[in-house]
Amino acid sequence: MREILLVGTGGFLGSVARYAAGGLVYRIVRTPLLPWGTLAVNVLGCLAIGFCGGLSESRQLFSTDARLFLFIGIFGGFTTFSTFGYETFALARDGEMLLAAGNISLQLVAGLGAVWAGQMLSRYV
Repeated sequence: MREILLVGTGGFLGSVARYAAGGLVYRIVRTPLLPWGTLAVNVLGCLAIGFCGGLSESRQLFSTDARLFLFIGIFGGFTTFSTFGYETFALARDGEMLLAAGNISLQLVAGLGAVWAGQMLSRYV
């Protein structure tokens, strides 16, 4: 039961943070052609999990409970891959195939690049 509460509490916090961060991006970018809020949240989440994962692997900084709370709970609630799938599908469904392909490319390249950057940053902290 403790593990469920850790993941659930982290998921709640991550989801609230995702809502706030995505909303902030959409307030800044008033007429988006692509789902920039989702992109920003995914890239930031990938950077954060790459950084913390690097610290965890190299310095064993996180206990099992902390990993449940942070990696599965907070990061799982914060990143929005399911939203990415839905929004990309909607672009394709609406005939915006180039934008859908662009969204897929940006999400994958920027997300994987951010995980790599987080891993690299964790080596210097």
